[in-house]
Amino acid sequence: MLNKSLILGIVSGVLAGIAGILYARVYYKINEADFSAVVSSMKIIAASLVAGILAGIGYTVLDRLLKKKGEIVFNFLFTILSFASLLVPIAYKLPLNLETPDLFPGMVIPMHFFPALSWYTLKPLFIRK
Repeated sequence: MLNKSLILGIVSGVLAGIAGILYARVYYKINEADFSAVVSSMKIIAASLVAGILAGIGYTVLDRLLKKKGEIVFNFLFTILSFASLLVPIAYKLPLNLETPDLFPGMVIPMHFFPALSWYTLKPLFIRK
């Protein structure tokens, strides 16, 4: 049986993925910068889902190990890791045939915060202390 934090991780990951896809479509409509060859809808969903599942596992481990301080340590680590993950799109080498490569970070950087935002928003519905 799945525990509440893992269910929260899955749900928040899926919702973060949906938010990421919607954001990518709005970004494309506004800027006409198509990065779907690099960041497909499936990659957005998969990355968000993996982040959510890892968050669920991390929360469970820290909550059991650190008891009262587990949640604050988890929140701190999740936020720090979200910021650290920004290095990936900043360092990413785009294919040379893409137009407007300078708009790529503006599309993907906000998506790195969607899993954490989704987790923090939904947590009170799943886990009450």
